[in-house]
Amino acid sequence: MSPVTEAIRTVAAREILPRWRQLADDEISVKTGPHDLVTVADQAAERSLTAVLAGLLPGSVVVGEEAVHEDPARYAALSGDAPVWIVDPVDGTRPFVRGEPGFCTLVALAHRGELLGSWTYAPAHDLFAHAWRGAGAWLDGVRLHAGAPDPARPLRVAHSHPDYTSPRQKRALAALETEGVAARPCGAAGLEYLAVARGELDAIAFDWEKAWDHAAGLLLVREAGGLELTRDGAPFRLAGGNDMPFTAARDEATARRLIALFGSEDAEGVRVG
Repeated sequence: MSPVTEAIRTVAAREILPRWRQLADDEISVKTGPHDLVTVADQAAERSLTAVLAGLLPGSVVVGEEAVHEDPARYAALSGDAPVWIVDPVDGTRPFVRGEPGFCTLVALAHRGELLGSWTYAPAHDLFAHAWRGAGAWLDGVRLHAGAPDPARPLRVAHSHPDYTSPRQKRALAALETEGVAARPCGAAGLEYLAVARGELDAIAFDWEKAWDHAAGLLLVREAGGLELTRDGAPFRLAGGNDMPFTAARDEATARRLIALFGSEDAEGVRVG
């Protein structure tokens, strides 16, 4: 077991799982709105992971969801020269709060905008996926191959949940409401990326940029043979400034098919997104 894998498993066992289905009301807080929650599990797990990961790679820094909420300036480290650990301690906080199993811990390692390593742990399902740049993607010791969608069936696409999208974003994602696409709102982003890498989902379509939600999943999908593209046809940039929406898909043809949908015009001839 690698030191990173061991650290993630240990922190989840100590800080996350004991609080799953055991949270008191005063251990849950609202951040930016009623759907944006944080719990003591998120905060404790991120503190622990930050300490361990920074120690594993001297000179590295950590960009974590909860630390950036407290100090948005920390996000700028994604554009710096130091190696960066990107951490989402509990991806899927809403299902975690509801006592559902659809949550995971996400960790990625990047340097100068390039993703190097990826770790996705779904403790309630006991699933652990990891990827290294150029060395493949793996789930519990089995190599992942995303493959290609079945041409005889509609594309299975998970998209940004309506609870988190503005009217403008909803109009952009409405491009998925077309023949040949079976779209649904997403659950925890990390688990949706894992489903793409496993070939259980054909693509995701998201319209927000926070690196902790995407970094681990993007490398997992890439190393499983998939591809991600932003609406202008460029790869996703960790530091931001992407043309939204973007997709990560099982294969290039699917990615380009979705980007073509997002590049279309709405009924009034106005480009949306």
